[in-house]
Amino acid sequence: MKKVDKVAEIKPVDFSGGVRGKHCESYRRGHTVKIGHDDGTVTVQRFIPDKDAVVLDKDVKVFFPNAEAVNNALRMLINIVPNKRKQVPIAH
Repeated sequence: MKKVDKVAEIKPVDFSGGVRGKHCESYRRGHTVKIGHDDGTVTVQRFIPDKDAVVLDKDVKVFFPNAEAVNNALRMLINIVPNKRKQVPIAH
């Protein structure tokens, strides 16, 4: 019997009715990942993002690919914003 090519069985999916950010709040509260192993066992891991974590939109992430880039850009903005707040030392 001939093996069936799995790629040929994949049908296109229409995401046009999707809602952007639909699961964002629940994701920020934490999520569970189940990892199946070759021996049939399953490991369950719970991930809870840091309360101060910031999620970048895709169009922003193109320009700021990592935390260092984001922090550097924000530090430059802090320097040009009028001093209306108490000065906070900037950690590097």
